[in-house]
Amino acid sequence: MSPQFKHQRLPGAARLQAIRDQLARTSSLSISEISEKLGVSEMTIRRDLATLEKSSDVRRTHGGAVVAERMVFEFSYAVRQRERIKEKQEIAAAARKLVQPGQRVILDTGTTTLQLAALLKDCDGVTVITPSLAVASELQFCENLTVILLGGMIHRGSPDLTGPVTEHCLELLSADWAFQGAEAIGSDGSIYNVDLQLAQVDRKMRTKAARSCLLADSTKLGQTALVKNGNLKDFDIFITDRGISRKHLLLARKMAGKVIITQTDKQQTKQP
Repeated sequence: MSPQFKHQRLPGAARLQAIRDQLARTSSLSISEISEKLGVSEMTIRRDLATLEKSSDVRRTHGGAVVAERMVFEFSYAVRQRERIKEKQEIAAAARKLVQPGQRVILDTGTTTLQLAALLKDCDGVTVITPSLAVASELQFCENLTVILLGGMIHRGSPDLTGPVTEHCLELLSADWAFQGAEAIGSDGSIYNVDLQLAQVDRKMRTKAARSCLLADSTKLGQTALVKNGNLKDFDIFITDRGISRKHLLLARKMAGKVIITQTDKQQTKQP
């Protein structure tokens, strides 16, 4: 169904979804506006809004409704998951080839590592360590895997755990691989994310793994974000897509242990 309202009478469930979709885009709506666009009575819309409020999708106001914080978060996270999805899937597929049955792997909270988690479902005996509620949810019914969800505070705005408790939990563990994403990779090879506590957890992850692998699509290169959490030199392998520029590829080859470019058979490696 189109995210825009239709001038037609919709079944109840479809009507609720239409209201959700429009609120996610406009933040607030009046009862009279919804009633007119959906072609139902204002009494019906009031009942719909009451239903949506019970599920924490909206918060009713005098004469209308505004989007609830929970729905803002879900909409934002869904958008992030869909961004450059093909590149993320190909990067995750290349990372999957590095994992052997029986290994212990740390997956961070990024949407690319979430794609990798889905590909690990057929890898027998793997232990997955993660602070990501999304990763844990993806793998919770896989009987052939062991999933360790790190403790911590829920990070505002994302389904992740972070903070001193998360770092303490990591101290108790060791892994063969740490797979991490990045919000940005600077022109000097610096790795960035948007939160100080998440940056601290990322640093700790790398100290607890024998090898580390950075998963980031080419749009992240040449960018910066709030917090520096490392450098390309900290990673044994960097996997990205063929959209990487020659300038940034040369930088990556100089700094990372090995660079893998997806969508091609050729693998670029650091020269001795």
